[in-house]
Formats: sequence, structure tokens, C-alpha cells
Amino acid sequence: MQAANNAIVDRVMGILKLDIPTYEAIEHDRNATKEAAIIVGLAALAGAIGGIDEGAKGVILGIVSALIGWIIFSALAYFFGTQLFGTPTTQADVGQVARLVGYAQAPRILAVFGAIPGIGWLIALIGAIWSLVCVIIAIRQSLEFSTGRAVITAIVAAIAFAIVMGILGAIFGVGAAVL
Repeated sequence: MQAANNAIVDRVMGILKLDIPTYEAIEHDRNATKEAAIIVGLAALAGAIGGIDEGAKGVILGIVSALIGWIIFSALAYFFGTQLFGTPTTQADVGQVARLVGYAQAPRILAVFGAIPGIGWLIALIGAIWSLVCVIIAIRQSLEFSTGRAVITAIVAAIAFAIVMGILGAIFGVGAAVL
């Protein structure tokens, strides 16, 4: 088990360093999907701790909505990336996109510092921006196309994601989650 934990930490460090071979290794490791889900959950937990006034219900809802959001966003990025913005070299499955997008949430763990008065919000913002960069690289690497196409795919997927989450929020009576 220790070796598996080290592998996750090593992969997270590679993601944080924007190390392309790490992205490629995660993309092709079908066993990394569970690891990606753990990272999404940890990032959501960190955000809940950083926003300390949410309570236990907010923590649970935050983790569940983050996991659902990860799946929905990944599926949307896969769909738009393959169907609208794909190139002849675009070859991926939704699992590859999901693994990389999940791991790309690692910088969001900095949200745990959000409760620190004065600078906490800035640390959380840095994590969110860093995660955005990681997500764009994740989309680029998993769908095997240019950074420009990855940015466009991320924007379109984010807009569609917001619409879907807004609809789900209205149906279930909860606020829309943010990936």
C-alpha cells in the first residue's frame, strides 16, 4: 500500500510541475481512475475546510457534487473535444480525459488555506488558477491536440457544465457545484 501512496504523491507532484510524461502515464493507466477520484474528493474536502462555515452537510454535499461535477465535466470535455474540436490525431476515451482532469484538481487542495484571514483567499485563488492550467494541459494531452483547441474545449465544456449543473441544481433544489 505504501508504494501505491508514493505513486499517487509522485504523480501529483508531476501534475503540479506540469510534467508531460506524468500526464501521459496517468492517461494510459486505467487503474489511475480511482486515484483521480480520491484527488477530486480531497480537493473538495480542502475547499470545505477552507470555507469553514459550511458545516458537515456542506462538506458531504461538496464532496459528492465535486465527484459528480468531475464526471460531468470530463464527459463534456471528451464529447466536445472529440466531436467538435478533434483532429485526425484525436484519439481518446472518456476515462483518459477523466483521469487527467481528476488529477488536475490537485492544486485546488490549496483551498484548505481559504479560512486564513487576509491571505487565505489569495492562496485558494492561486490553487484554482493553477488547477485551471493543469486542466487545460490534461485536456490537451488526453485528446492529443493543440493548446488552443484545449482552451476552446475547456471553455465550451465549462459553459455546458454550468448549464447542466444549474439544471441539476434547480431539479434537486441545491446550488450548482463548481468544478
